[in-house]
Amino acid sequence: MTWQLAQIWRHPIKGIGAEALDHAGLHIDRPLPLDRAWAVLEQGGEAADGWRPCRNFLRGAKAPSLMAITARTEGDTIHLSHPDRPDLSITPGTPDAGPALFDWLNPIYPADRRGPAALVKAPPAGMSDAPFASVAVLNLASLRALSQKLGQALDPRRFRGNLWLDGLAPWEEFDLVGKRLRIGTAELEVIEPIGRCRATEANPQTGRRDAATLAALEDGWGHTQFGVYTMVRRAGRVALGDEVTLA
Repeated sequence: MTWQLAQIWRHPIKGIGAEALDHAGLHIDRPLPLDRAWAVLEQGGEAADGWRPCRNFLRGAKAPSLMAITARTEGDTIHLSHPDRPDLSITPGTPDAGPALFDWLNPIYPADRRGPAALVKAPPAGMSDAPFASVAVLNLASLRALSQKLGQALDPRRFRGNLWLDGLAPWEEFDLVGKRLRIGTAELEVIEPIGRCRATEANPQTGRRDAATLAALEDGWGHTQFGVYTMVRRAGRVALGDEVTLA
């Protein structure tokens, strides 16, 4: 069985900005470099060090407008864009980064939600929704099946994945749990399916909810899972067009 790596994405700030890549270096027991490297703690969120559940942070399930943010990293600087805001450039870890980001987010963040409190650095394992150093692998055929069910084309960015594969059958990714994938010179172990939230209902072009993705998954397939979490077991480089096989 041979498939292909079709897309690579990372999200430098959890829930805030998707960035397309053409290659990446993967490291053992680490997320994709700079993926969820930072997160915005909400007011009243758990301020402890290390990984924390997603309920503590600003994210698309609470504010669909966040889903329309795109990102571009340049060294330590993150450039952010949104259709309703002027572009912003910040350097996380510097004193001005957090306040500048919060001022930029406030006009597009719901007034009835707890606002931003701090821009926090993720632990080495990252700050994904999984409590381990995950790389999210998704299947374009499953996206096409869900799009057909909904009667509208779904942007892959709705699902905040890292590596999108093409050539599998719809939902075949779930059959890979417990197996290893060889992508480029890296190997990843498939750990578990990814449970989904309302962030996927928002259109990344507009930041508005326009697709009942969770209801469609439940009605069509009896679950609300999409994609799988993997962990890097062999370091290596992955690039668009790489062959993907079982290791």
